[in-house]
Amino acid sequence: MLAVEAFRATDPVTFEESWSTANLGTVTGGAYARAYLGSLQLSAVTAVLGAVLGLALAFAVVGTRLGRLLRRLVLTASGVLANFGGVPLAFAFLATIGNAGVVTALLTDTLGLDGFSLYSMAGLALVYLYFLVPLMVLTIVPAVEALRPQWREASDVLGASRWQYWRHVGGPVLLPPVLGATMLLFASAFAAYATAKALVGSSLPLVTLQIADSLSSNVVVGAENLGKALALGMVVLVGLVMAFYTWVQRRTSRWLA
Repeated sequence: MLAVEAFRATDPVTFEESWSTANLGTVTGGAYARAYLGSLQLSAVTAVLGAVLGLALAFAVVGTRLGRLLRRLVLTASGVLANFGGVPLAFAFLATIGNAGVVTALLTDTLGLDGFSLYSMAGLALVYLYFLVPLMVLTIVPAVEALRPQWREASDVLGASRWQYWRHVGGPVLLPPVLGATMLLFASAFAAYATAKALVGSSLPLVTLQIADSLSSNVVVGAENLGKALALGMVVLVGLVMAFYTWVQRRTSRWLA
């Protein structure tokens, strides 16, 4: 449906419809191109940060000596937080570190800290990490657990250092699942809408917010097909990312089988 409707053009005066490629040309320039760029930058930064923090937490969980209870608690909490988003997540951050948030007021009054804004791209990235890091933990823990202790023991017996083990054994085995999980985080952040809409409205250039404005004709009357062209571009980009994710997962299954 998107592939068809993206090629329809509606006259803003007569509302007559015709077939045209003008929508695709429009969404590749101007404010729409900035929206794509803003979403790509936000998704890339949060995906990389979420992957690094989630991987570190996954290693801490797998290597903990405090028993399986703590591991189950962390994984259960990650399962909950990975699905916690939208308006409730935005409200939680607004009430905590918004302009009148509890933590913001405490830091401002006691420490004199000022300057950070939750309603900026950096603030939105912080909110996204709240559900991207748990998602990374859930995705990468099975791969970390699949690193066999015998591999490390064999490298120690052969006189390899810790760096050589990760350079030649652990790193190559763990790299495909880490890349795949990062792509998954990227797709999740790129497609997020409700949290950004509730937190920043239309003040930041994000493609999901531009789609909503176009479908509701907040920009140009009769611009619904522009929104569908934007959505078609999102489908193509996310499809490419998920195709790469599927390819990486297939390679990972060969190593960790």
